[in-house]
Amino acid sequence: MPAPQLKLPTIQNWNCHSCAGCCRQHEIEITTEEKERIEKQRWDQDESIPTGQPVFVKIGLSPVSNRYRLAHQEDGSCIFLDEKGLCRIHAKFGEPAKPLACQVYPYAFHPAGNDIAVSLRFSCPSVVSNLGKRVDQQSTEIRKIVDQVLPKRRKTPPPPRLTAKESLGWPDTLKVVGSLSQLFQSSETRFLINLLRALAWVELIEQSRFETIRGERLDEFLSLISQAIVQEYPGDLELSRTPISRLGGIQFRLLAAQYARKDTYAEASRGLIRRLSLFRSALKFTLGKGNIPCLQDRFAAVPFSQLEESFGALPSESEKLFARYYRVKIQGLHFLGAAYYDIPFVEGFYHLALMFPAIMWIARWIAVSEGRSTLQVEDVNEAMAIADHHHGYSPVFGMPHFRSRVRNLSRSQDIKKLITWYGL
Repeated sequence: MPAPQLKLPTIQNWNCHSCAGCCRQHEIEITTEEKERIEKQRWDQDESIPTGQPVFVKIGLSPVSNRYRLAHQEDGSCIFLDEKGLCRIHAKFGEPAKPLACQVYPYAFHPAGNDIAVSLRFSCPSVVSNLGKRVDQQSTEIRKIVDQVLPKRRKTPPPPRLTAKESLGWPDTLKVVGSLSQLFQSSETRFLINLLRALAWVELIEQSRFETIRGERLDEFLSLISQAIVQEYPGDLELSRTPISRLGGIQFRLLAAQYARKDTYAEASRGLIRRLSLFRSALKFTLGKGNIPCLQDRFAAVPFSQLEESFGALPSESEKLFARYYRVKIQGLHFLGAAYYDIPFVEGFYHLALMFPAIMWIARWIAVSEGRSTLQVEDVNEAMAIADHHHGYSPVFGMPHFRSRVRNLSRSQDIKKLITWYGL
């Protein structure tokens, strides 16, 4: 099979700015070859690594397990992170000597027919702030990473399903994805309107049957429903806040809590104490009364009720950020299929749509923790990095109970209410 073309985002910049955030949050599993390469670097003789400190940790309890990850320091950061926030392997042997997982981040590569769609993780602050060189001008560097990631004898995987019952071939699936992305391209329309349009558009896809809708007929269908949605949600539509149902509020708080957590090695090493703390926190999030449990040091214990007041309109810079976020995630196929727990298009977008109120809820928590009742751009930026760290990577989001929670929020029409409730 010829080398796949890279579908690169055209509105996203990125270069590493050595903030070392990724080195403090992630568990890096390494291959056998990477383990052998790092062993040959003789870190046991390097003074920067404490005597007797292993640089690898076996994964799993089985004595025959051959899976390993990089070890962590006591604060949860990577064993190879130095006091300046730089990678010791990179500094001593160059970037190619690092584990592949470290070289890939924050990129994410997903099958798009015979091609590869490139997305990015907004858990990286430089991605959120759009810092660095345009991604579509870095194709040579990205191609080198892709060539290491792809299997040598790669086969085109089947396309992700549209719904649990409906499927299309790759060309038509990519048409549907492209039409969804176009709904976020209008810079003259408020982001909230574009998101509500996209949600209503996806609901029409969910209600449709595609046995005879293929090729040109699909083009016509997508055009018709896009026009209908724009008429239903005109650009000058006046939005208002509608309270969420009681059950929807419970389900959303539990969802937002999952995104607000900080699951690092340092936290996980607390064992039973950590699990009991999370259980008690879940009970409080279910009730939604009193003070919010502090899921990480960044937050203060403030009343749930303070996050339910109106915080005013979204800052203009945050409008642009969310538009870019959704376009990059959609064009990069970062919300469905192989990239997202093998979840179909429609359900995957419901998950992605809920990222907006989840991020805004966390941003409000940050603001209230600092004694403010209005949002700053920095609040939204930080909240997005916190939430996107988990989205598509924490196993819980693909589990039946979480997927059921999202489906319930969709059926009750609470996703629309959540968007305006936390967006205004």
